[in-house]
Amino acid sequence: MNIYPAHDRGRRRRAILALVDEGGVRSQEDLQRRLKRRGIEVAQPTLSRDLKALGLAKTPSGYVSATAGTFVPAEAREGALARAVGEFVLSVRAAASLVVVRTPPAGAQPLARTLDEADLPDVVGTIAGDDTVLVIGRDPAGGDALARRFLALANDDPTATDSTDKDSAP
Repeated sequence: MNIYPAHDRGRRRRAILALVDEGGVRSQEDLQRRLKRRGIEVAQPTLSRDLKALGLAKTPSGYVSATAGTFVPAEAREGALARAVGEFVLSVRAAASLVVVRTPPAGAQPLARTLDEADLPDVVGTIAGDDTVLVIGRDPAGGDALARRFLALANDDPTATDSTDKDSAP
């Protein structure tokens, strides 16, 4: 039974991310001490679950974000992106810097996570529902280029230029 309210979990996890971003967190014990200095007491099993849920990984230099592109090699991220787009994308539509990607039911979350983990330089972030992902591009007029890229991956066709519904399933 979890005795900590959900808002405490959010506060604790934000503090964990901030401490990891500051660098030098070499162990769970070190992280526990740093959290305690911030007024957050946490048991080791809870901390371990938090680290996993946040996608943090331990390296020789300390904990890092496994989703920020610093831990997972670029080739692995690109392969995961190609597989996820090929598996989940049903249609792609662009409008200015936004791209709306339709997926089968329950396909939006895994696709959005893979897009976020891919750490694409022209993507600011994603918002996912059940069957739709909103991809926010960095360039105010770059939605068409992003849509073409996603369609090319989905169709396994690097020459795809249509930014509307896919012609066939991936």
